[in-house]
Amino acid sequence: MESFVLPEDFLLGTATASLQIEGGDKNNTWYKWCEEGHIKDGSSCITACDHWNRVEQDTELLIQMNVNTHRMSLEWSRIEPKAGEFSSEAIEHYRNEINLLIKNGIKPLITLHHFSEPLWFYEMGGWLKTGNSNYFLEYVKYVIEHLGDEVCEWITFNEPNVYTKFGYIFGLWPPGHRKLSMSSKVCSEIIKAHVKAYQIIHSIRKEMGFNGKTRVGFAMHIRIFCGVTFMGRLLSKAADYFFHELYMEGMIKSNIKFPLSVNGHKHTAATYADFIGINYYTRNIIEFSFSPSNLFHSIRNDNELDKNDLGWDIYPEGIYSVCKKYYERYRLPIYITENGISDKSDSKRPNFICSHLANIAKAIGEGTEIQRYYHWTLMDNFEWLDGQEANFGLYHCNFETQERTIRPGGNLYSMICKEKKLTDEMMDEFLKAK
Repeated sequence: MESFVLPEDFLLGTATASLQIEGGDKNNTWYKWCEEGHIKDGSSCITACDHWNRVEQDTELLIQMNVNTHRMSLEWSRIEPKAGEFSSEAIEHYRNEINLLIKNGIKPLITLHHFSEPLWFYEMGGWLKTGNSNYFLEYVKYVIEHLGDEVCEWITFNEPNVYTKFGYIFGLWPPGHRKLSMSSKVCSEIIKAHVKAYQIIHSIRKEMGFNGKTRVGFAMHIRIFCGVTFMGRLLSKAADYFFHELYMEGMIKSNIKFPLSVNGHKHTAATYADFIGINYYTRNIIEFSFSPSNLFHSIRNDNELDKNDLGWDIYPEGIYSVCKKYYERYRLPIYITENGISDKSDSKRPNFICSHLANIAKAIGEGTEIQRYYHWTLMDNFEWLDGQEANFGLYHCNFETQERTIRPGGNLYSMICKEKKLTDEMMDEFLKAK
């Protein structure tokens, strides 16, 4: 590991998602999914980190972390508990939370859709029913009208590729469908909704004279796909197209490509993103499989690479590659909106953080415009299907007592956030003993 220096205006932060930390909400699709017994460890999102009741306490954790910015999401089901009925209490709660960040010099980046949805939206057909996207757009409009004076930077959708594949092809996430045509329909609807939401956010903030430069983007889960054999290389290119390219072209350029449904949608020369959010964690080796249920491919790891607690390859060079690839293609600023490791012992987290930031510094030095890094995540949370068993937090969270305890990796990240660099002294303290 070598030392590195990040630009003075580079922002370092943390990322969280409302469903994963707030607790207390039974009106969303993931609570229903938990109640149906789909979570590996049997846990539920109903408590999570009890963040809804501990906003001030958790803001103190951010202050101690020396972050410049924080990415958080809003829970649609709290803000709009019934179709067309909005909660002034919920929006005021989020306004207070955002104001607390700003008061402490922490710039908010707000996500509008982070996997979970109101039960009423699901019961009305969700994204599968043409026209239902208007409910999402009305929610977006309400939020921007009530919070847009405080927040100028927004993410419309988090990982729409993961959402559609896990929920509509593999059936592992709500609503649990396993049909390619459904996934294509939902993908098309989300792309169109993003384009319209982009326009709505810019329009409202301009019309209402809100301060700050409006920036709207999305957060895409990006993996390195590679194959060893000839068939594997072909399949890895196909995976890249269906998992990455369809969404990137659609959400940035409004270019709905095969096999997605256009349905009257017109492709224009405009751009519908002010930055590209990249969630990067790992890479996968893809090879041919005779199993039609797995779409004739298998995914395996590299035996020569170290692994996190979930068995994912640790491949820091990948963050350099994907940033250069998408910056050179679209010439839009890059935000690393998620990057982190499940590591209960914290034995690998310090090196993980430093090696990924070193690759980011390298890319910046070569002219790639990477402006931010959001570490996933502030504290251990409800990690979707893995429940409480995945440990991505800079702080350990005891889910029974709700005590938060900083990990050594968290102390290192706090120092990097403060200094915007990794020094030999910091490596001596945190890395060489690992």
